[in-house]
Amino acid sequence: MPPLRIAFIHPDLGGAERLVVDAALGLQKLGHSIDIYTSHHDPNHCFDETRDGTLKVHNISPPFPRSIKGKFHILLAHARQLHLTRYLLQSTTPKYDVYFVDQLSTCVPILRMLAHRRVVFYCHFPDKLLANGEFVEGKMKKRGGLLKRAYRLPMDWLEEITTRNADIILANSKFTSGVFKAYFPSISQQPRVVYPGINLSAYEPHENLEDPDIAQITSDRPTFLSLNRFEKKKNAALAIESFALLKKQLANEGRADFKVSRLVIAGGYDPRLEDNMMTLVSLIDRAKSNSLTYTLVTPTTVSSPTTLPPFNTTTDRPDVTFLLNFTTGQRSALLSAPSTRALLYTPMNEHFGIGPVEGMACGVPVLACSSGGPTESVVDAPAELRTGWLRPPDPEVWATALGEIVGLAEGERVALGERARRRAREHFGMEAMAEALESALAEAAAMGPVPIPQVVYYASFLLVMFVAYLLAQVYQWQ
Repeated sequence: MPPLRIAFIHPDLGGAERLVVDAALGLQKLGHSIDIYTSHHDPNHCFDETRDGTLKVHNISPPFPRSIKGKFHILLAHARQLHLTRYLLQSTTPKYDVYFVDQLSTCVPILRMLAHRRVVFYCHFPDKLLANGEFVEGKMKKRGGLLKRAYRLPMDWLEEITTRNADIILANSKFTSGVFKAYFPSISQQPRVVYPGINLSAYEPHENLEDPDIAQITSDRPTFLSLNRFEKKKNAALAIESFALLKKQLANEGRADFKVSRLVIAGGYDPRLEDNMMTLVSLIDRAKSNSLTYTLVTPTTVSSPTTLPPFNTTTDRPDVTFLLNFTTGQRSALLSAPSTRALLYTPMNEHFGIGPVEGMACGVPVLACSSGGPTESVVDAPAELRTGWLRPPDPEVWATALGEIVGLAEGERVALGERARRRAREHFGMEAMAEALESALAEAAAMGPVPIPQVVYYASFLLVMFVAYLLAQVYQWQ
């Protein structure tokens, strides 16, 4: 296959989306030329590969904020992507064989009509479901008042018609693909499933104690690990509640070793986001209410968040460690440490969830909610095929499952770890994802330039120029 020139378009490289980084790395390794375009990239809060030159990142800063007093996120997200699209259409911007767009589909029809190139869209989950409600037992439970629904109506319509224009639509799981099909009835395509993949080599044991970041989180204490962004929907409170119950159960059983066990809650933390700040505060309060000591840790090699809640470390061996914006080395050290007993993956109805795959790749027993994407990555039964545990999000149920995990005999633990590593390598490695993406992108590029009727071309051109004019006026106003 001849190498392709591929432009990745992603709204925010703020350290949250590992998938787009690994997808770009995988395709680059296959010989393709990759450029990533984004509206936000902070070198102090991002993945290493986007900072050290491994990937070519173009940060096109827009004149728009992410929100206005915490409101209008999606409206401004559309505006920010239109600003980015305008840059892509400039004559000085390199030309590409195909575009890979994920998360936000606003630019899809404009790129097809004005750049005359095919577009592959990767759907993580329909935004209208994320914004308008929550998934409960396979059905959407609406939330928000009449005013919010009126505001969302044109946004949801725009999402559907722009996504419909993609030449090929991909989804991150069968769960997402099914939901997409059910809630976008006008789109005839059934999204193909391309599971997110991970760079397995990045999860190899890493115990360089000379690295101060690794030294500060390394411990021989029995450790339970949660890896997720500090967002309310990630439900890390479940990890704290179940850990507290487990400690009580094991103490009642006379398990002295687990009196010194610890819980590490590690994830991306962005002080710009109110949800991140409020979630961290609520988790600290949850630890206090369960009589658990705690501390906050940030890497020494990355700028610390400017806004942190007040906290006190009451002991040098805290029960709970909150690790903010962990480094790649810290993540690998925690997942590969012999003291790590289990990975707790707490989100419900997660669209895919890379956390369980990370745990399996390192041979760590995984406990995840029995809904959404983790039901496709984690094998719970029969016992001889098990790679983890799937349980409803109830602290007592989780504490019981954790008791089973810590009670595994050494032979059982080793066998489970080998099964988990094999499954991660065969189904969720970066190579498997890159090959699936390569096939979709090559198929799209082979369709040839997009033929556009002259009337549509000129109408679209005038629309983009009008949007560009509005953007310029906003920029001058600011």
